[in-house]
Formats: sequence, C-alpha cells, structure tokens
Amino acid sequence: MTTTMPDTYEARLERTLPEVRDRIARAAEVAGRSASSVRLVAVTKSHPIEAVEAALSAGLTDLGENRVEELEAKVATLGRGAATWHMIGHLQSRKASRLVKIADVIHSVDSFRLAERISRAATEDGQRVTVLAQVNTTGEVTKGGFGVESASDDIQRMAELPGLFVNGLMTMAPFVDDEAVLGAAFGALRRLSERLTTATDRVGHELSMGMTNDLEIAIREGSTMVRIGTALFGDRAGGAL
Repeated sequence: MTTTMPDTYEARLERTLPEVRDRIARAAEVAGRSASSVRLVAVTKSHPIEAVEAALSAGLTDLGENRVEELEAKVATLGRGAATWHMIGHLQSRKASRLVKIADVIHSVDSFRLAERISRAATEDGQRVTVLAQVNTTGEVTKGGFGVESASDDIQRMAELPGLFVNGLMTMAPFVDDEAVLGAAFGALRRLSERLTTATDRVGHELSMGMTNDLEIAIREGSTMVRIGTALFGDRAGGAL
C-alpha cells in the first residue's frame, strides 16, 4: 500500500508557476507584446505564511493581500522589504493610516473620499504612496469603484492630492465566461487609461486587470498586472482569483 504525501506549497508551485508564466507569455505573444510587460502579482490572501514563503522561494516577489490585518501579520513575520506588498481588496478608510506603513501598492482606491484619507495618512507619515484607481467598468452595483462616466475628472482630481502617486487603474471583471463581456470590461479600462494619460502626466500607465479565469483576455486588452491566486496556490476561502 502506497501513501500519498500531502501537496506542499513548494511542490504545487513547481507545477503551477511554469504553467501560469506560459499562459502569460502565450497571451502576450498573441497580443504582440513582450511577456516582461506583464507583472505577475501572486495573490496569497487567505493562505498561510507557508504559501508566502514558498512564493518568495520560487522568485515571486509581488504579493497580493485583500485584508489589512492579514497583510500586517505577514509583513510582521517576513519583513517590510521581503516583497513588494500589494493591497488588492476593499479598504475601509479608517484603516488607511495602518496600510500606508506596510503596502507598496494599493490597487483598490475606489472613491475620492478614500483617496483623500490615504493622502492625509501618507502626508502625516511623510510618505508618497503608490495607488491605483479602481474603476467599475461594468456598472455592477455589487462592485466598488469610480463610475466610468465621471472617472476621468475624479481621477485627475485624485492625482493632485499630496502624498499619492496614481500609477494607473484597476478593475474587476464579472465572473462570467463570456469573452465579449470580459473584453468589454477590460477594454473600457484601457480606453480610459489612454484618455487620462493623454490629458495629464500625473497618472501612470499601469493597468491591473485579469485573474485566473480571464488573464488572457486582460492581456489582450492591455493589462500590465495580473492578479493570480487560485491557478498558483489552489482554492482558498473567499473565492477564486
């Protein structure tokens, strides 16, 4: 009788990381882009510290979390400089002062009010924080973000706030298999980015869009950062990324 050894995060990444990188490379090639133009953010949210350690050992240094408390715990264990720490989840404004001390990139700035709170926290802490403006490109009421109609003006105002560097935009597409719907969601963000970067030099070109189920479509539409969790680490509580 043989005993099957439990799958470790290290063993899983030996299989899954080459697969994900190959998906990114093939999608970039189809889009006429270099694979190096797409940053892989490994989403370790709801996974234990062992997953983060395995990711770092595998050379993954952009790590994403969606809760301030979990990010704090992992940074406390591994150190502020161990990775480039991305906050990808919804942020309550009252936690902004804690987050600016530990996050390198905040993807989920979904309102001008939140941007103002982060700006104050960053200024008080003597920092300039890199953020992305979250845009609701589908109009879904269950999703946060700047509305497409007002986003250009709102984000340009946001880029004027002290202590912030608006390095680009982020969106979350619907959890559907319809490529036309997904392409429309990502394409709307790309077009908004093109308008913004033409209008001002205070907004960067980063486009954080694409997850496990739709990264190819996101890259086709111009994504520069894909947020991948499930394809790398397996399922976890809180749903797939």
